[in-house]
Amino acid sequence: MACGAELNRTRFAPSPTGPLHLGHAFAALTAARLADPGQFLLRIEDIDQSRCRPEYEALIAQDLHWLGLDWPQPVMRQSERLPAYQAALDRLAALGLTYPCRCRRADIRAALSAPQEGAAQAIGPDGPVYPGTCRHRPMADAGPDDAIRLDAARAFRHLGLDEIAFLDENVAPGLPHRLSAQDFIAGIGDVVLARRGMGTSYHLSVVVDDAAQGITLVTRGKDLLDSTWIHVLLQNLLELPTPRYHHHRLIRDDQGKRLAKRDDARALKLFRDEGTSADEIRRRLGF
Repeated sequence: MACGAELNRTRFAPSPTGPLHLGHAFAALTAARLADPGQFLLRIEDIDQSRCRPEYEALIAQDLHWLGLDWPQPVMRQSERLPAYQAALDRLAALGLTYPCRCRRADIRAALSAPQEGAAQAIGPDGPVYPGTCRHRPMADAGPDDAIRLDAARAFRHLGLDEIAFLDENVAPGLPHRLSAQDFIAGIGDVVLARRGMGTSYHLSVVVDDAAQGITLVTRGKDLLDSTWIHVLLQNLLELPTPRYHHHRLIRDDQGKRLAKRDDARALKLFRDEGTSADEIRRRLGF
């Protein structure tokens, strides 16, 4: 490494809702490799307490240690950081950029069931783009059964930006990825910042946590590339640094489908119990 070159700080941030599989192993090993000789962190994304289990968190540590990975202690847990997320949400609300939303998924589907003639239904990172049914509601009207959404159009007007951008070291490296405000509003829309009963969302939490941990390089699968636009917008709104990104390939099954936690046959624990070595797994994944 050249003298004075920046050391990467990366993280692997699984949710303890099931056993880690080969795709998780690839993601963790990629983050660790790109950190070397910098710092690799583990973060537990456990804001959905209805699905998270302590036995899965313990298994995460066992699997990662088996792969030869280590990280500083203590580990950051999102369930312990709700005040930080609330502070970020309050800041966005004070800027007039949020609104409460009572719509359920069925309500959104019904509102989108009769699109304008010739218009295709836009699908964003979180599903169908929200039609703005509750956009008129003030935050003073928010109740415990409401989600909180970001008004994307107001957000871009507040920033005075026509586009947002980020750098990716793996997808077209050296060329900034750019998205116009118009395309964000049409293709992503008013995303949820706080889900009912959680007080936050993946998008808000990951932005606040990456900044708090000083992450300089975010490694994630290419399937999350569209979500990165949401995070870059929030970084701009909250005046947080935008790290560099590395959107890596996905590990797929024999039919070409992306692995999910329901793919128990590829769970790392099963490989370990069957006598497969960590070196074999690393070689299989290209490490």
